[in-house]
Amino acid sequence: MLSKQHLEALLTRCMRSNADFAEIFEEEGSSEAITMLNNKVEDVSRALRGGIGIRLYEGTRSVYGYSNETDDISLEKMIDDLRASLGKKEEGKQVVLREESYENINPVRIDPIEAPLKDKVDLLLRAGTAAFEESAQVEKVSAALSSVKQKVQISNSNGKLVQDVRVRTRMSCSAYASDGQDLQTGTASPGASMGLEFYETTTPEQIGREAVRVALVLTQAKPCPSGRMPVIIDNGFGGVIFHEACGHSLEATAVAKNQSVFAGKLGEQIASSKVTAVDDGTIPNAWGSQTVDDEGNLQQRRVLIRDGVLQMYMVDTLNGRRMNTASTGSGRRQSYKFEPTSRMSNTFIEAGTDTFEDMLAGIEKGLYAKKMGGGSVNPQTGEFNFAVQEGYLIENGKITDPVKGASLIGTGQEILMNIDMVGDNLDRAQGMCGSVSGSIPTDVGQPRLRVSSITVGGTANE
Repeated sequence: MLSKQHLEALLTRCMRSNADFAEIFEEEGSSEAITMLNNKVEDVSRALRGGIGIRLYEGTRSVYGYSNETDDISLEKMIDDLRASLGKKEEGKQVVLREESYENINPVRIDPIEAPLKDKVDLLLRAGTAAFEESAQVEKVSAALSSVKQKVQISNSNGKLVQDVRVRTRMSCSAYASDGQDLQTGTASPGASMGLEFYETTTPEQIGREAVRVALVLTQAKPCPSGRMPVIIDNGFGGVIFHEACGHSLEATAVAKNQSVFAGKLGEQIASSKVTAVDDGTIPNAWGSQTVDDEGNLQQRRVLIRDGVLQMYMVDTLNGRRMNTASTGSGRRQSYKFEPTSRMSNTFIEAGTDTFEDMLAGIEKGLYAKKMGGGSVNPQTGEFNFAVQEGYLIENGKITDPVKGASLIGTGQEILMNIDMVGDNLDRAQGMCGSVSGSIPTDVGQPRLRVSSITVGGTANE
């Protein structure tokens, strides 16, 4: 990392232009991925990453450059190219930096990068062995352990100088089970902003057995019927629907350009009064948590929707200028190669008080979406289409047959308004979110909730 004096000189050089703000983002990082098939190691890959990203603002104009060459000649040339984009000056602001120090909200006990390789292979073996032991129907098990350690230093022309260290680990296990005719796959992939101590409480055995459980259910599943019906969406990764269909539309990336269905609706009722939605980057050791965002601002707990009323958006610095509002600590990026923009961290619907029994009562024909899969969404319209990985029919208030091939189709506005019950079993699950500033770790979550009516796509003929 560059010294304070070196950064002051570079930022001062940036400000000898028409820019009114300059920022330097430095990164040093390492990552590791271990993959295993049928309890045999297939691959171990390790990578180092390091570089610098520099951006300049003039009002709401932004120019950005990055390089993995950090010598003076390369950095000064990049800065001069950026200055030329906005207009150079002979004189400018003299930048003086003040170091800011914060306690890391994601403490790590066992560094996953530095830990012995044998220890990490043993964790994967435990998951694979548990999966094979769970059922004779299991024919194949693949498992992977991925870890990341990233150190960043962020400085800017306002005098900020701050560092942060981010460490994450995640295990994924996929089990392939057959009933003699049909081969189905189940997957579990929990993770956290922790070290290998994460697997002391979320054990590899639990991960392997959960993958098998889903696969076995799917071998018994029948084609899902289609049509409008009530749907109960379970907790944890069920929150991916809010994340995709609604969360992205609350990011200033879209709002500032009036490309969101929720632009200009602060203070308006946009959801059922049962819904309070939060984006909280301060949860200790959560997958999407950081001490500071990628612009050096302290992370925050952001109540986006309270009792159905839109309270705020997620805002980064540049889009805050466009919206005439302050950053909410939501500026995030994958690496130094990306300019930051507003992104989610740990986003979830808060717990309610409705019971599962009350949700089931009165449903003559519906769907229980226990596990959600992937999908797609248009943030400008809120239209989405999400696969249901594990689903069950609801008939006359009872959960009956497992089904496959189900999907949920609708819009963010519709689903928010049609949530009529919210349970008390809030849980979160982990994912990677892609957008204009790259792929970043985000938690999604919710308690079990009921949508009174939504279109279910299926494969059964009725």
